[in-house]
Amino acid sequence: MNYRTFALAGVALIGAAAAAFLAFAPPQPRGPRLIPVEPPAAYAPAPGEFGGRIGPVKLAEPPEAAPDLKFADASGRDIALAAFRGRAIVVNLWATWCVPCVEELPALDRLQAKLGGPGFEVVALAVDREGHALVDPFLDKLAIKSLARYFDTGNLATRTFKARGLPTTMLIDAEGREIGRLVGAAAWDSPEAEAYLRRVLKIGGAG
Repeated sequence: MNYRTFALAGVALIGAAAAAFLAFAPPQPRGPRLIPVEPPAAYAPAPGEFGGRIGPVKLAEPPEAAPDLKFADASGRDIALAAFRGRAIVVNLWATWCVPCVEELPALDRLQAKLGGPGFEVVALAVDREGHALVDPFLDKLAIKSLARYFDTGNLATRTFKARGLPTTMLIDAEGREIGRLVGAAAWDSPEAEAYLRRVLKIGGAG
């Protein structure tokens, strides 16, 4: 076998290997190009703090007006973030392909069941491009009952809030100001979370 023949045979083998990899590699998610936030180490909150697996809520000093943002509700109608003015909200950006997002959804659902009312709502905003078709059966399978369903198929929220990973959760007060945010999953249904939210968002007798 001469050198040219040997080289052609090597190229053919590399091509075959690449084709096999593409054929058997798992499909990549069609969601936004964000990285699910996984914990690098255990985090222990300081007195007065609340946090998730990787760190505390980062408070905005001073609080800033939440951005103008529109997304779809369960009926497919556009709704503006400003429509929630007058009540405190926890805006959670999540996706079905994000493992830590999925892990904390039941806790957010229980938080909504406990505190949800005229003065407070958990706005869990799915950023999957497929919208209803993917998210609705996914939430049904998880038995999510209390969270209203909101969809951002254009991935505007992650850019508008400048989120660097999922999940990202914003705490927005009744005046429409971002009080703080948390990157990564958290036990939102814990007594510590409830006490913290009541304090920093000034939630009264919700529930």
